[in-house]
Amino acid sequence: MSRKRSKNVKMPGKRFNPSRLKLARTRRQLTYKALAEKVGLTSRMVSEYEKEYCSSAPPEETVKAFSRALNYPVNFLLEEEAIEVIEKDTVSFRSLKSMKAAQEHAAIGAGQIGVLINDFLENTFQMIPSDVPDYGGYDPKIAAQMLRTEWDLGNASIGNMIHLLEKHGVRVFSLAEDTQSVDAFSFWKGATPYVFLNTKKSGERSRFDAAHELGHLVLHKGGIPQGRDMEVEADRFAAELLMPEVTVSPYKGSTFTIESILKLKHNWKVSAFALIVQMKRSCVLSEWQYKSLVIQASKMGLRTREIDGIERESSLVMRKILDTLSREGCSISDLAKHLKLPVDEVSSLVFKHSVVNINLGRSSNSAGQKRPHLTVVK
Repeated sequence: MSRKRSKNVKMPGKRFNPSRLKLARTRRQLTYKALAEKVGLTSRMVSEYEKEYCSSAPPEETVKAFSRALNYPVNFLLEEEAIEVIEKDTVSFRSLKSMKAAQEHAAIGAGQIGVLINDFLENTFQMIPSDVPDYGGYDPKIAAQMLRTEWDLGNASIGNMIHLLEKHGVRVFSLAEDTQSVDAFSFWKGATPYVFLNTKKSGERSRFDAAHELGHLVLHKGGIPQGRDMEVEADRFAAELLMPEVTVSPYKGSTFTIESILKLKHNWKVSAFALIVQMKRSCVLSEWQYKSLVIQASKMGLRTREIDGIERESSLVMRKILDTLSREGCSISDLAKHLKLPVDEVSSLVFKHSVVNINLGRSSNSAGQKRPHLTVVK
């Protein structure tokens, strides 16, 4: 997919990139006014410098001031390559009504950096191509069953959702956003699907978020994956994918307590609430049983936490990539330097794996060099 490059303004020997200033500002959740105050400019001047066809480039000292205020390298602001545009309507934000505009823009910025990192990985490694199907128009439950068949999952519990996504070519990144309003989101960029997961969530909820975002990818490709109806569809897809009705139905007729639910949830690695809801949907629980269990679970605080929770899942692909770079003498800080990005932005998106020392002086895809091939197992 071709890129649309910004018309950058010339500086002595360098080029200032308005799209990168805008990304850095939105990632730091600063308004024009807030950034202007930090660098000693007017809000209008900052706004003008972000325009694609800015009539004049900022002086070198102003660029350095932007760099200090935003904690982004000067080289990032002077990099010629424009930042990929991600349209808001293509992103599966779950809580748009409760999300502040600054949080929404910052999340989209994280998506843009994720695409930037993936571009580097695509040029360095033989990444796994996507085979995520398009089930637009199908009932979510049927779509989940079809996907299990297509991906040869049977009815077994899914061992690791992130690994499953990566095995089928989904680019999975972590989010360190300190807000529950941005818990997870996904989008398609060309033929490549992306999922971003908030690392503040419990292991069970993160698994459900991953399945929920997969639901958006397969059900709403080419549409606008936002709104209550779309969220309900993605939830139904996730529930059936993680807890197939055929594996839940045999428990019909059993006597349930909150203690038995807490034991059973480990069969599917889901939250107690998610299991209760799926049992009600699968007619395993009567209305009275369902309401009773919801009341008990709520009193125990299980809407926001888990008892005897599972470990949060992480990216296998990112670990393999960073391990490979580490063996070549590459650290995450130098990787960030190579990408002209702040270390915190890179580490927060790659599940905060740590690697030691780096040298990216020689290109991994130079002529005659074979790019490392990455494989993911279930």
